[in-house]
Amino acid sequence: MSQANYSQIDSLNLEQITYGELNWINISPPTEKAREYLATNYHFHPLDLDDVFSRIQRPKMDEYKDYIFFVFNFPRYQKKEQILCQSQVSVFIGENYLITMHKRELKPLYNLFQDCRDNDELQQDILSNGPGYLLYRILDRLVDYCLPILNKTGNAIEEVEDHIFAPRARRTVREISRLRRDVISFRRTIWPMRTLFGSIETRLSRFSNKDLSVYFGDMVDHLEKIWDGLNEYKEIIEGLHATHDSLDSNRLNDALRILTILSTIGTVQTVLVSFYGMNVVLPGGVDTTGGNPFAWIILLSIMLVIMGIMLFYFFRKGWI
Repeated sequence: MSQANYSQIDSLNLEQITYGELNWINISPPTEKAREYLATNYHFHPLDLDDVFSRIQRPKMDEYKDYIFFVFNFPRYQKKEQILCQSQVSVFIGENYLITMHKRELKPLYNLFQDCRDNDELQQDILSNGPGYLLYRILDRLVDYCLPILNKTGNAIEEVEDHIFAPRARRTVREISRLRRDVISFRRTIWPMRTLFGSIETRLSRFSNKDLSVYFGDMVDHLEKIWDGLNEYKEIIEGLHATHDSLDSNRLNDALRILTILSTIGTVQTVLVSFYGMNVVLPGGVDTTGGNPFAWIILLSIMLVIMGIMLFYFFRKGWI
């Protein structure tokens, strides 16, 4: 079994594992010095090097005679900001090398490199079949990394479903908006990757000792499963948003109905009080010779009777 050699150049943020004739170079994060190093030691197209340092590139594949350049985007969840964003991975693959460049935001890729550095059995398993198979293992690890993010989104949606019918659900609308934003970002990341992954396997066959069709077919199935899940979550979130709007409308209608009933009842009492406020002698009122101690009881009784009759009428009509 061949033993891998590890080396690193701190000034370039560059680490390298050499296994036989295969070199896996990992640059994280890429710097201008690393760009100069690649331009000097490899015949990469300048536009490809420019794409490495672009803020966000669409996933793509540029094929040349001696190498292929890939740009991949994968979702990454930022716990502090609680948002889902994209993280870019740039890859150069040639006959005896694989160069990965990223910002160390994707832990699966970083951890895989560290495991290959320290684990002899993993080195033989991953590095002995050429750079094409190595790239498959990297992509497979990153695609699998999407599944926990998808499950986390699904669990959050279930929590919103449980709380949406609560009497006071002010936070629900914010949570629905956040989930909607995350699903849109997730879909924006996965959509172009589906097209790219469907055409990778045929281009990588010249860089691998194994038939990669079965491996990439399985990985594409995982990607399609993620896409189906995102489509389902999109429909659920849209339904939750419509349900929340409907519930808000119903709660507002209930409040307006109660206020209308109270206003109607109060209007009658206002008329009655105004009537008894006239400067005339009325039953139960006060004359010029003295006052009636039971006048307020008579007035209150009349008001309660009228209120009761109105409430009974509203109840029979189904308004309350």
